[in-house]
Amino acid sequence: MVENQIIQKNWQGHEGTVVASANGFDVIDCKLCGFKHIIPIPTEEELEKAYQHDYYIQEKPLYIERYREDLDWWNMVYAQRYAILEQHLPAERRRLLDIGSGPGFFLLNGKKRGWQVKGIEPSMQAAKHSLGLGLDIENVFFTETTAPKFGHFDAINMGEVLEHIPDPAALLSLVNGQLNDNGMVCIIVPNDFNPFQMVLRDHLGFEPWWVAPPHHINYFDFDSLSRLVERCGFEVVHKEATFPIDMFLLMGDNYIGNDELGRACHTKRMNFEKAMNQSGLGNVLTDLYSAFASQGMGREVVLYMKKNSEFIE
Repeated sequence: MVENQIIQKNWQGHEGTVVASANGFDVIDCKLCGFKHIIPIPTEEELEKAYQHDYYIQEKPLYIERYREDLDWWNMVYAQRYAILEQHLPAERRRLLDIGSGPGFFLLNGKKRGWQVKGIEPSMQAAKHSLGLGLDIENVFFTETTAPKFGHFDAINMGEVLEHIPDPAALLSLVNGQLNDNGMVCIIVPNDFNPFQMVLRDHLGFEPWWVAPPHHINYFDFDSLSRLVERCGFEVVHKEATFPIDMFLLMGDNYIGNDELGRACHTKRMNFEKAMNQSGLGNVLTDLYSAFASQGMGREVVLYMKKNSEFIE
């Protein structure tokens, strides 16, 4: 794409300015959807093959190994996530569904807290790992066909899911239908095209490494995701960012493509967060990440939403 040249594209009614291109796909700021996504959008059949058989082997071969190495930190993160859900739900409402439950450690954390938990995970490798932890896991996709048999839930978690879905609005509407009245949803997605990334791309010559089609279809920020969930019948009750790991790039630690340096930067991030929590200043960390969210900063968007009982589809 020629620098400063504005290119508009249209694909099956999805129209918008091209903001990035990679792997034969364009990312457009879609007027129809209200968020950025790739065109063409892969079919569900193409994605089903990728996630059931290839994803953890090809895209994340060290994912479960690294997850185990960082498990103390992850359990700290998960405890905070459950604590926020518990603030908005009465004590007797503790039935949770994790869509895209991965290797199962978020569910295991909740089970130990006394929650009744169930996971849905399309990757055979991750589902098998979760079953080995003694968890209730279904190796399927969450669809109109499969969702009703799981029943209703007080809380639904979707961590790093919506960026992979061809029609996130349809999935959110389906989630709304499986949620009990005033139920809670937690969503985590990458905060893409955020201010730090724009500085790195536009002023420091970095290619947009976060653009990763076809696995990443959608590219959200705090505003676009908030608008989407509100259209699908939810009320946002809390926003947080996660640690702005892109800061390391701005400070000269170029971890892109450098696994050893990337792990070192991630370890510094974990050390920082563990020190804050272990010293009794976890609330300060929460306030800091909420402040980042108000400025559109942070590597991930974290939204906690309540089902809007007055919503009419």
